[in-house]
Amino acid sequence: MAEKLEVVVCYATPMQEFLFPLAVAPGTTVGQAIEASGVLAAFPEINLVTQPVGIFAKKKTLDTVLRARDRIELYRPLVADPKDSRRKRAAKKDASASRPAT
Repeated sequence: MAEKLEVVVCYATPMQEFLFPLAVAPGTTVGQAIEASGVLAAFPEINLVTQPVGIFAKKKTLDTVLRARDRIELYRPLVADPKDSRRKRAAKKDASASRPAT
């Protein structure tokens, strides 16, 4: 009998985080582990068709085979575009630097 692999499924909202340790059989995929974890029942807003997933901050597909101690992460959509946010901060900084000191 093959040993089980220890993995963790992670998901976070602005108000709570979900860390679910799981023992899976060798050959288990990311998608199978997510389904087995119960995260989809706990957070019905998760849509695996549109939301990216990854292992240790590297995007992966649902059919990626897991290794021992993998941390499976489900990513939420960004609230704001990082490039737009940076442009706004830079414009604000430029505007305040352009004003003469009084």
